[in-house]
Formats: sequence, structure tokens, C-alpha cells
Amino acid sequence: MPDYSIIVPVFNSNQSLKELHQRLAATMKNLHKTFHLILVDDGSTDTSWQVMQELKTTYPQEITAIRLAKNYGQHNATLCGIAKAEGEYVITIDDDLQQPPEEIEKLILHMHQRDADLVYGIYSKKQHSMARNASSAFIKGSGKHLFNKKGEGSSFRLMKSHLAKSMLNHRQNFVYLDELFYWYTNHIEFVKINHVPRPYQKSNYTPRSLFFILSNVVIYYTSLPLQLMVYGGMISSIISFLIGMVFIYRKIVRDVPLGFTALIVAILFSTSIILLSLGVISEYLSRIYMVQNHKPPYAIKELLD
Repeated sequence: MPDYSIIVPVFNSNQSLKELHQRLAATMKNLHKTFHLILVDDGSTDTSWQVMQELKTTYPQEITAIRLAKNYGQHNATLCGIAKAEGEYVITIDDDLQQPPEEIEKLILHMHQRDADLVYGIYSKKQHSMARNASSAFIKGSGKHLFNKKGEGSSFRLMKSHLAKSMLNHRQNFVYLDELFYWYTNHIEFVKINHVPRPYQKSNYTPRSLFFILSNVVIYYTSLPLQLMVYGGMISSIISFLIGMVFIYRKIVRDVPLGFTALIVAILFSTSIILLSLGVISEYLSRIYMVQNHKPPYAIKELLD
């Protein structure tokens, strides 16, 4: 059994994979640790899978290559890698070399110093575009307040095997690992690491895709929209009651006709609240349907073990 299982979700990274493996191997050798590299191709459209096959042929005992049937997302691909991990510790790292493999040493030292179950590598300074940084900050900031986290997290992680395997208890089709970790442990630490510019391809994340992730996290893992419906309904009821009292007062005291405009405004206001609430409920029902339908978080097309 290796000391460390290193999981790399891969998406359109044919240019960086060989260098990533070379630097990971050198890093683990310098640390005198054995490792097993698990590459998970998350529906790449370039030649990433061919590069992964070459690496597997060259290093048959060191690498497992998995090809998913389509693009399921980074967290689902990571979950697939966790299912194949056999090391005492599990490391997750991106495929783009923005997280230098040499920084793994910081994670290992911090874990042993603090006896943590999970250590996140947090960037001292992010090397993304301004738009990506702003979008990411909003998403992670929102998630931090929604889940009452003590840190923002990242995809560069070191965790103990028992914590990693706990993720396999969750089989819904949308998986957000960073929220699930907080369900299983409070022994989470953070260490500053370097973050370098992408040497090859551009980022596959867009503000739109990041917002989509946040919306799914909110609906799958929180009851916030339902709570907003309750409070929104209470506030709208109070406002409607006050407006109604005003018109009743004017009718009794001044004998002012209620009027068509007031009636239409009241109908439109109440209808909009009802439609908004029905929309939120339908989103929850659709997620419940997908969970109850037992859609898997991923499907493997090819496995080179």
C-alpha cells in the first residue's frame, strides 16, 4: 500500500500532464514517500486521454488512468479517484500546474504538526484573471457564510484516508466535497502556498459555471431558499395586510372607492410571490427527483488499473 494516493481530475490538459507527473514523482522521492497517481479524465475533448495512456504504459505500477463517460465536474471526478485510492493519505491537486507539486511538503508538515484530518493549501496570491478572481471570491465567500466555515478551501488538499472514504457514502449526482468534509470533521487546517500563472491552457471555469456551482450547492446542501420563502411570505403578508387596512380605513372614513388600480396591484403582488415560491419549490422537487432516481455521480468508460 502506498503512503499517498494523489488524485488529479483532468480536463483538456494534454500539455501539462507529463510535467505534472514528473514533478510529483520528484517531490515524493525527495520526501522519501511512496505514492500512487490516479488520473481521472473528466470528458476531455483534446488528447489528454492519449497522454494518460502513454503515462500508464511507461509507469504501469505507479499510475491508474480512468476515463469518465462524459464531463461530470471536478468534484465528481475527484470522488471517482477517491474510490480507487488505497494510500494512507489522499492528496488532490489540479492538472494545470498552478498549484506547484513541490508545495505538497507544506501540507504534509502542517498535517503532522496539527494532527489534522484535512489540510487545505490556500493561495497567498491568486494568479487568475480579475474577472475569475472576483467570481471565485464571491462564490467562496458566499459558501463560507452559508456553511459557517472557518476558511475558504481549495482543490489542493491533503486528507487522511478515513475522511476521504467517508465521501463515498454520498452517491447523489451532484457532489460538493468541501461542504461534505465539514459534516465529518472539524479538524481542518489551512496553510499558505504559492499559486503560479497557468503555463499552458486557459481556465475552464467561467463566472457562469462558478455561479451554477453555487446555485447547486445552495439547493442541494442548504434550506436557505425555503427559509427565504417563509420570511418573504411573512413580510409580503404583513405588507398586504397594512395596504388592505389603509384602503379599508379610506373606505370607511372618506368613503373612497377601492378602485381598479389597487385591486390589480394587490393581485399582481400576491401572484408574483406565489410564482416565486412555486419556482423555488420546483427546484427542490427536481433535485429530490434526481436523488431518488439514483443517478450516479459519474460513469467510467475506460479503466487502466
